[in-house]
Amino acid sequence: MLLMSGFALAENTWLNVRIDGVSKKLEKNITAHLGTLPESDVQRRAFLFTVDDNTQDALESMGYYHGIVDIDVKETESGPWELNLNITTGDPIVIQWVDINFSGDMLQDDMFALWLNSLKVKPGDVLNHGVYDSLKSQLVTLALARGYFDARYTKSEISINRDFNTAQINIQFNSGKRYLFGDVDFEGSTLNDDVIEALIPFEADAPYATQQLTEFNRNLLDTGYFSNIKVLPQIDKISDGLVPIKVELSPRPSHLIEVGLGADIGNSTEDTFEPRVRVTWRTPQINRYGHYQETSAEWSPDRPKILTTYTIPLSHPLDDQLKVKLGILRDTYGVTQDYDEESRSFDNTGQLESKKYLIGLSRQQRSKSNWLYGYSVESIREFYEQLDIEYDPRFYLIGYNLTKTIRGDNTLDPKSGFRQTYSMEYADPSLGSTIRLARLQARFKWIETLFDKHRFVARLDLGANIASKNDISFIPPSLRYFAGGDQSIRGYSYQELGPYIDYTNSDDGLSRQVVGGRYLAVGSLEYQYYLTPTWRVATFVDAGNAFDTGQLEPVVAVGGGVHWISPIGPIKLDLGFGLKETETVARSFRFHLTMGTEL
Repeated sequence: MLLMSGFALAENTWLNVRIDGVSKKLEKNITAHLGTLPESDVQRRAFLFTVDDNTQDALESMGYYHGIVDIDVKETESGPWELNLNITTGDPIVIQWVDINFSGDMLQDDMFALWLNSLKVKPGDVLNHGVYDSLKSQLVTLALARGYFDARYTKSEISINRDFNTAQINIQFNSGKRYLFGDVDFEGSTLNDDVIEALIPFEADAPYATQQLTEFNRNLLDTGYFSNIKVLPQIDKISDGLVPIKVELSPRPSHLIEVGLGADIGNSTEDTFEPRVRVTWRTPQINRYGHYQETSAEWSPDRPKILTTYTIPLSHPLDDQLKVKLGILRDTYGVTQDYDEESRSFDNTGQLESKKYLIGLSRQQRSKSNWLYGYSVESIREFYEQLDIEYDPRFYLIGYNLTKTIRGDNTLDPKSGFRQTYSMEYADPSLGSTIRLARLQARFKWIETLFDKHRFVARLDLGANIASKNDISFIPPSLRYFAGGDQSIRGYSYQELGPYIDYTNSDDGLSRQVVGGRYLAVGSLEYQYYLTPTWRVATFVDAGNAFDTGQLEPVVAVGGGVHWISPIGPIKLDLGFGLKETETVARSFRFHLTMGTEL
């Protein structure tokens, strides 16, 4: 059914146009066919001379071949003339059948069968020449993208029976032969040939496909070696059915410096402003073998850290890497409190502090199914004081990790995606470690956007330390589990939540210290609404805690925030409110300022 109403074009000093009797969609098409409104008397007369033909063309292009156009022009001595179009569309032309026939090498290409299955044109539809032209354009585009450079239509016609208001679409398309990838020629790279050629995702003489070139371009970009990348198929130099590929590259600067800022403000265990500054120094390419390093220095009160990672590509610059890590990390955890007999309450006196020295060696590889897996060996020596006793355990951790990330797009603010991470580490006294320890962790993050503006983010973090009960105190703080912070439970300070122990201090007073747990279970659900493409608001619920056997004390926080989708990634200001008062933390609020992609 066609909904009828009247439409008037924007006022013009020479001619005003009103269209009656058609739907909004058809009116827009008529307006497009009429063209730009006149700006002189000569243009006005030319405009009126072609009104009938242009309107009929607009009607027929959308399947209305029996339209009647009543044209009424009111001339005036001064001011714009009035053009009124009263249209009776009549019955539309309906597609009776669609016949599409292929020939050539494309008959062996499954992509064309998928394209046929995705077509929206079917018998019973109202004929639309724009849809028909789009169908033909799609087919040519797909053929060129798949390497059929000689493809052509041997027949493409619409047969219309005006008496029965039917149309028959007949398309015959011959792809010809499919061309193959030829030699790949690199310009501007200082890497060894075997390093850069490993990034080519197709074999020599493989069937041509622009999707493979896109993957090739992405591989080159993901290495971080180059500032400018051009992957150019040289169609004009095809020879013997082979398409040569030219790659133009520009190396990145020898040294790159990045600065990141963050902050927490609130009234939890510490009523303070906690700034964070992170400086990252990268050397994108150290030598022709593709080695590179990244050194990050992070500062926040009582938490200075420095970590260097040196990466050596092995069989593939992206999918097979050897990493060497060196780090000195100082961190604080939980809270330490002394009991005040006068007020009959515990007062905060500090936090559990540790200093860690780290040396690690790992190999990371990527499978064909896009799983990233790695083996590692880490040597850790950590110094800390717990319950007024000094500890300095040594650990040699053998680890295995497995990660898979699926992203709906490659932007810094993906509309959808899912990441799953699993890791296992083991230390044993027979291998030089202070105690026997097995660490198991699993992390999940899910993102989905509905109707363009409604974005949902969910995450779940799980962890467990398996060790003898008598050895718990020898597990260093960096290997235990704590909760709280912008990546955990917002509304609480970084790593302030977890199990605590009451003890008699060196002054024979009663003290309490949050020492972390053997287990972790933290989840979050967040709803984000886009006000504009670059601004959104959010509301969230975070819940969970670190705990020991039989000592789970769930903590819940709620809040909201404002996010700016900047060119360098989302910058988020979130405000969280803790809903529960624990034995060590009162009900609190905290502002969290963070920057970076969520996946």
